[in-house]
Amino acid sequence: MTILVYVLGFLLVTISSFQLGKQFTKIKLPVITGYLLIGIAAGPYILKLIQPNAIPHLDFLNDFSLGFIALAAGTELYLKELKHSIKSIAWNTTAQLVATFVLTSITFYYLASYIPFTASMTAGSKIAVSILVGTILVARSPSSAIAIINEMRAKGPFVRTAMGVTVVKDILVIILFSICLSLSQSLINGIDVEWTVILKLLFELALSFLIGFAFGKLLELVFSSSLSNKIKTVIILAMGFGMFQALHYGEEYIHHHFDMILRVEALLVVLLGSFYVTNFTKHRLEFQEMMEHNGPWIYVIFFTLTGASLSLDVLVTVWKIALVLFFVRLISMIIAAYIGGTLAGDEPLHKKYGWMPYVTQAGVGIGLATEIAGEYTIWGNEFYTIVVSVIVINQIVGPPLFKYAIQKVGEAHTKGKNVATTGKKALIFGFENQSVALARQLLAHNWKTIIVSCDEEKDKTIVDGVEVMSFAQISKAMFKKLNAQKADTIVLFLSDEENYALNELIYEHLGTKDVLVRLQDRSYLERFKELGAHVIDPASAFINLMDHYVRSPIGTSLLLGGDKNQDTLDVEVIDSTMDGKLLRDIRLPSDVIILSLKHNGKNIIMHGYTEIRVGDILSVVGSNESLDKVAVMFGDLA
Repeated sequence: MTILVYVLGFLLVTISSFQLGKQFTKIKLPVITGYLLIGIAAGPYILKLIQPNAIPHLDFLNDFSLGFIALAAGTELYLKELKHSIKSIAWNTTAQLVATFVLTSITFYYLASYIPFTASMTAGSKIAVSILVGTILVARSPSSAIAIINEMRAKGPFVRTAMGVTVVKDILVIILFSICLSLSQSLINGIDVEWTVILKLLFELALSFLIGFAFGKLLELVFSSSLSNKIKTVIILAMGFGMFQALHYGEEYIHHHFDMILRVEALLVVLLGSFYVTNFTKHRLEFQEMMEHNGPWIYVIFFTLTGASLSLDVLVTVWKIALVLFFVRLISMIIAAYIGGTLAGDEPLHKKYGWMPYVTQAGVGIGLATEIAGEYTIWGNEFYTIVVSVIVINQIVGPPLFKYAIQKVGEAHTKGKNVATTGKKALIFGFENQSVALARQLLAHNWKTIIVSCDEEKDKTIVDGVEVMSFAQISKAMFKKLNAQKADTIVLFLSDEENYALNELIYEHLGTKDVLVRLQDRSYLERFKELGAHVIDPASAFINLMDHYVRSPIGTSLLLGGDKNQDTLDVEVIDSTMDGKLLRDIRLPSDVIILSLKHNGKNIIMHGYTEIRVGDILSVVGSNESLDKVAVMFGDLA
């Protein structure tokens, strides 16, 4: 009953945190930073909405959240996306890991005499705590990186390398953490690090990988079942939480009955299981969608509780230590970016700003600190407060730095303020109600649209927000004045005879990819088709439309823009890194569907093993936000 009261009280705080955390985005801070700060405010030292004796009873929420964080981290390590930047990722990951771990560990060791809980420790214990601090400060935040990349519509080798290093480094950090935690137990207990200790450590890692593989098989079994998505979600989240509980219980059981410590790192096991499902099963997209959908409410629980667990009385005494560690970590990343970028042969600009993507920390780092707090109950809370204080600083400073770096290397593709200069260009010949209505629709979708009229009185006027230009006759000089060679699409609303003459000129002098013609006399149909035009026959278009509405009302409404939250888009594949990729290997947003694929001017039947080639045209449907991401993904950024 006591636990239930504490959980309900914390739930009320969490709901408030979820709403208030959104306000932090208005001052350019990540929402999870807001959760941390709100948790601190609601905790035992300020508003006291969460009492000190409540926090131990809420520890199970930490294990539940850590299980999810490990599952989510595994879905980000998708090997087929990393192959184009493997050299740069390898060198930068190695440099960042080594430099940050070594410099921060050494720094903490020499600061240990000034920290209350380490001042009286033996040299071996100080080394143990130092390597644990160094390990955690290596960790990065994939969730924060993804949020910034999406916000900036960022794309390019710099961003690709940054994301690859972030994800690979986190899985290596968890392995390094397992090693350092085992070594710390030996050092603190006064056991010499002999070959038996090393052999035991190798056995623990091997056992972690074996259990992780088995866990991945169990996850695959759940995904292969005929259960509903909601039930699958409940089972998967329960499995992540259950693995943490089972391994903790197993460790205690072995210690109690066999008087030995055998540690299998739960974070590593769950992450490896998630990695297996992501890379070696057909359930990657379903798994990814599940993690994206459930992330927000789990993160608010985890980060709010993290903030409430901070010991502000300890922070008052060690804030200078936290600042020193923050700056040393920053310096180590600057050094690592230069060394790693040089060895990888990265561009000078990338080496200059290559440290900025790795400042931000969040879930994995806090998760590891939480495990230390639970493992060493005597001084774990003080350790936790110092480390999380550094992470909070990194979480405040890191996102703006990453945004700045993306802008400096020229890989940001945010929308400009002037809509007319950022969209594609369409020319509409013929001034009438239908052409004006079409122009307004195109303007709403960020197309620069000009109506061309034969009425000289309409020259250079604005009608319903649409620019109208008039010409006495159709000629090549008119094309030059309209800058028609840059038009993506030309629409013809004139008479059939005028449309055909204009279509011939376009075909011969412009080569515009898409020319749309409104047909009046069907005798012109084949003549227009010979010039490659797309012909719309009003006489049959309405009947065809009604036919589709009868047979597929939802699909037809979607394609015609009946659903304001969704739209369709034709995307040209421009990014060379997409060339040769299979459709099944492309990580599209979960609400996007590919309707058709045109290769060398021909529509082809698609399946999971269809190869994408540069120059292909993909017709996709999804939310406006997701379609924007797809355009960035394939490089069609017009």
